[in-house]
Amino acid sequence: MPVNNKVPKVAVLLPCYNEEVTIGKVVRDFRTALPDADVYVYDNNSTDRTAEIATAAGAIVRVEPRQGKGNVIRAMFEDIDADVYIMSDGDDTYPADAAPAMVRKIAEGYDMVIGDRLSSTYFQENKRPFHNFGNKLVRSSINGLFNAHVTDIMTGYRAFSFTFVKTYPVLSRGFEVETEMTIHSLNNNLKLYEMPIQYRDRPEGSYSKLDTVGDGIKVMSTIFRMIREYKPLPFFGITGLLVGIIGLVLTVSVTIDFLHTGIVARFPTLIGAVLLIIVGLMLVVAGIILDVMAKNDRKRFIIDANHFAMEQRNRRCDERTRA
Repeated sequence: MPVNNKVPKVAVLLPCYNEEVTIGKVVRDFRTALPDADVYVYDNNSTDRTAEIATAAGAIVRVEPRQGKGNVIRAMFEDIDADVYIMSDGDDTYPADAAPAMVRKIAEGYDMVIGDRLSSTYFQENKRPFHNFGNKLVRSSINGLFNAHVTDIMTGYRAFSFTFVKTYPVLSRGFEVETEMTIHSLNNNLKLYEMPIQYRDRPEGSYSKLDTVGDGIKVMSTIFRMIREYKPLPFFGITGLLVGIIGLVLTVSVTIDFLHTGIVARFPTLIGAVLLIIVGLMLVVAGIILDVMAKNDRKRFIIDANHFAMEQRNRRCDERTRA
């Protein structure tokens, strides 16, 4: 349903790098599915005719010189104002005809709609088995840590509200940005909706830019970093307890020897054990302090989100007044 009986302003965001084989069809498909939307193609230093073909198909083409999908999305979120944002890829793997339903869900009040590939055709269409394994590994890791039930963590087909776009800090530079988005949403208890979509593999002549090993390492590094930042008490607390227990076990072994002989025969072991106990305690204390800081960050995020939501309402009121 339209927000406040007004048709929402929709922007379709297509980050692209060397997608001349598919970008024309993708732009035309989205213009058909969402005829009132603005379709933006951000060309990320393509060496082929991506920008030319996108322009001919009716897209608004801009250039982002900083290489990497995360950098492109950051520029898009900064530059473009809309009520609803649809983000997809320029490789023709996602169905444009699912976009109107995603727009309606954002208009109903969801912060992010996730185009769920894994519940439909992804594992049949995707011919890269390590990608399938990586998706399962990332999904189980994040859902376990955040007690969530998100099916497709790494999908590139999503819809966002104005408030989400203007309050989400894009830190990643590359393909790990989708994982970052999901963790950010779960950490801040945002309203998510998963919509199964029909995924299809790239057409012949179109080649993936993903590096299975390299990008997989980046994704896992992003998960590790964000768990450290968003879940500091479990992260540092468990590490501290493990270190402290090792130190305590070593201390007990030295103490048992002392009780039997009356002599401390392993001074280096005793000193090391005490240091481990101290380090363990410091890690636990650090986890407690950082956990308080993380909760304060979540409070600030809620305040910022409320501010942008109010700004959007005021903007709509001004538009109605002028109309």
